[in-house]
Amino acid sequence: MARSNACCLALLLLCGAILLGMNPGTMVMSAVACPLVCLDVDYMTCPSTGDEHLSPQCNCCLAPKGCTLHLTDGTSVSCS
Repeated sequence: MARSNACCLALLLLCGAILLGMNPGTMVMSAVACPLVCLDVDYMTCPSTGDEHLSPQCNCCLAPKGCTLHLTDGTSVSCS
């Protein structure tokens, strides 16, 4: 009895994973590494705020996508 219950539970979990689009054979985990380097950022601009100078973030991992970090040496880093 316990064996048939375990088989039914495993089959139910497999069907649920397939229905949710999580095919166990093709699941690939992807992660983005964020460096612990804090750039010398003077200010930040983002498309949503136009030319408004926003408080700076340390690097692009912490800044919203599409924003630009303006460094104190006059260069800029675009966060994509």
